[in-house]
Amino acid sequence: MTGDKIGPHSDLLGQFPYLGPPHNTRWPTIEELRKQVPAEERDAEDKRRNEEQAKLLLACLHIKGEPMTAVKLEDARRVISAAEKKAREIGQPMNIAVADEGGNIVAHVRMDNAWIGSIDISLKKAYTSRAFDIETKELAKHSQSGGEFFGVHVSNNGKIMIFAGGIPLKLDGKVVGAIGVSGGSGDQDHAVAAAGAAAF
Repeated sequence: MTGDKIGPHSDLLGQFPYLGPPHNTRWPTIEELRKQVPAEERDAEDKRRNEEQAKLLLACLHIKGEPMTAVKLEDARRVISAAEKKAREIGQPMNIAVADEGGNIVAHVRMDNAWIGSIDISLKKAYTSRAFDIETKELAKHSQSGGEFFGVHVSNNGKIMIFAGGIPLKLDGKVVGAIGVSGGSGDQDHAVAAAGAAAF
């Protein structure tokens, strides 16, 4: 048996290279390997890693319940205030609801003397408008018998409203929420919803 650094079977290295290298060889550390990489590449890699960590942090915050919606309560109140103003101008009390990008209701107001039965309708108009990213007035046109969306009102567990009063809320051209209004005629509901959407 030989006493070299490779071991007792150094004569077999040609046939079995995995017997080497010497067991006392010191492998370079990660820091030493990093130093072999050009500074520009190291900086770019560090930047990429930092960006990934930032994204992961945001994702964790979202999981913990931090709001990540474009429609905040402050926005919803502003939209509702503008809609209420229009409703008072036309002399028709309304139910007004604002939904976020997930179709969840951020805020709702039932004006004095507005129909109780219209509460549910306003909520569903806001959901419908966000779910399909379309004004419910337009959806109604395509949901009649023979239309391409005929029967859509029975989908989503009955949450779809196919008459005027729901309008998407857009930010930089992207739909991020919706307003739903109910309590008057179709034209009145649409006009109040449009006033609210314009204030977003």
